[in-house]
Amino acid sequence: MAMQMGFRWYGEGNDNISLGDIRQIPGVSTIVWALHDKMPGEVWQPDEIGKVVGQIREAGFNADVVESVNVHDDIKIGLPSRDGYIEAYRQTIRNLAPFGVKVICYNFMPVFDWTRTNLFHPLGDGSTALYYEAGMIQDDPKAMADYVMGFTEKYHMTFPGWEPERMARLDELFEKYKDVTREKLWENFRYFLEAILPTCHECDIKMAVHMDDPPWDIFGLPRLFQDEESIDYFLRLVDDPYNCLTLCSGSLNANPDNDVAAIVRKHCDRIAFAHIRNVKHFPNGDFSETSHRDCDGDTGILDILRAYHDCGFNGYIRPDHGRHLWDEKPGNVRPGYGLYDRALGIMYMLGAWDLMEKEDRER
Repeated sequence: MAMQMGFRWYGEGNDNISLGDIRQIPGVSTIVWALHDKMPGEVWQPDEIGKVVGQIREAGFNADVVESVNVHDDIKIGLPSRDGYIEAYRQTIRNLAPFGVKVICYNFMPVFDWTRTNLFHPLGDGSTALYYEAGMIQDDPKAMADYVMGFTEKYHMTFPGWEPERMARLDELFEKYKDVTREKLWENFRYFLEAILPTCHECDIKMAVHMDDPPWDIFGLPRLFQDEESIDYFLRLVDDPYNCLTLCSGSLNANPDNDVAAIVRKHCDRIAFAHIRNVKHFPNGDFSETSHRDCDGDTGILDILRAYHDCGFNGYIRPDHGRHLWDEKPGNVRPGYGLYDRALGIMYMLGAWDLMEKEDRER
């Protein structure tokens, strides 16, 4: 059984890309979805879930993968209130199960989700892409947060992990996290996993944690998923087949020392969901996202795909962030999530996969 190709969709009325547009991309079987109006800690109700899943299935796709059911900050910080939020999370898992969901992608990043300094950096060919300028990530996060939130306010586009209600309390959040060391964050993560995994077994839903993006500490906040060693530690922390990875090639390879293909070969049986994204590095520590074509970046996309193929990967995979092409500009495209470059990325991945399958048949 081959990998199952997915496409992230932000929902009707929240995404300029329609399910009909996605239907025209060959090979896509899975819509990666979420209830994007839900705050961390809120229970996803069956009628809300059913509405979106119905739309997805009517368009001819499955709704097997949810990205993201975000984890409330009180769980990450380890506050007494965490047990109530964990129970709400378990109830959401129970509510998703009857609709055939098999994987929940989530993260355990403190305060911020993904971090970038430019949402539409020009690449020189007329396209733009997400960009990280290392020199702009200093001690004060407010400039970066104001830039991202200014975009969301101007164009009425919210981002998972950048909810305006949370970002309005940025000082308060940093104060709450001030005593959360790396060791404490790992311990709070263990507490969360041990509480929810019995529910995952009951519901046959795998939890697939996303890598930290980028994979290093920022603004004094610890980041857990930085390299092969930290992934090894996580999988030992709670050694359970339902405790899985969303292995994101772009997040890990923002650090050029990480060999993503080697990590795939080592842990393929624990990768429930794969994100394929290409990154171009610069000597000063900056990086830019680029096309999925292997030679356009430094991530080793073909080696990664070969590793998945050799391991017999039959899980879910999707193109991650792409460039903004042609008529995609601020205001009519969600940064990193345009239609055209992700469609091109799918065709590139499927072309490479088809060739590997053909070579196997001819041996």
